[in-house]
Amino acid sequence: MAAFNNETVLSVHHWNDTLFSFKTTRDPSLRFKSGQFVMIGLEVEGKPLMRAYSVVSGHYEEHLEFYSIKVPDGPLTSRLQHLEVGDSIFVSRKPTGSLIIDNLKPGKNLYLLSTGTGLAPFLSVIRDPEYFEAYEKIILVHGVRWKSELGYRDYITKELPDHEYFGEAIQDQLIYYPTVTREDFDNQGRLTDLIENGQLSEDIGLPDLNPEDDRVMICGSPSMLKDLVEILEKRGFIEGTSHAPGEYVIERAFVES
Repeated sequence: MAAFNNETVLSVHHWNDTLFSFKTTRDPSLRFKSGQFVMIGLEVEGKPLMRAYSVVSGHYEEHLEFYSIKVPDGPLTSRLQHLEVGDSIFVSRKPTGSLIIDNLKPGKNLYLLSTGTGLAPFLSVIRDPEYFEAYEKIILVHGVRWKSELGYRDYITKELPDHEYFGEAIQDQLIYYPTVTREDFDNQGRLTDLIENGQLSEDIGLPDLNPEDDRVMICGSPSMLKDLVEILEKRGFIEGTSHAPGEYVIERAFVES
């Protein structure tokens, strides 16, 4: 198990019947950048069963936090959803991932486009002062099917603005835009449609997405990623990589099992 730390579950929160989050201890040796992911898992039949999970917590916090769906037959999530305080969990010692500020060119606005648990890495991003220093506005868009799936909504809108250290930046620079597809809500529609028809830009009071001013991070389901990449490239965005900083970076949400 040299590649993993053995951490202890500190708390578990069930958002609804399909979503939960949990916090664990954090080994002091673990260092990660906002937006990265680690492998987490449990021992099953004498072997570690591991899956990739984005880190929700800030890179400076003493605990780790993760956000997950519940898959009844999932090899790992069928077990993770039953975690209790005091349980042990494996966490890899080597974080990785493309959703880091190093992979983006300088710009004016940063769009964080997410669906489902793809919100997870961006919860770490919006608590990192480096991003607020680099961009005038940070637009966090979270698309879900049902209102009950808007995990962390109250945290983003009610707690973060009062944060001791970066609450003022949250109030002045963060635009949070949750959208729902299957029931009535203030913002309704698929994320891709809201970008294509201009509704998102109209609602947040900013010009349409353009590569001259805007940078984009995307995390969600594979189908959402494909559609958004097509939209961005049609608008002149060029995909960035860890070797050549670009105008957008993508990461799939690690939620399947």
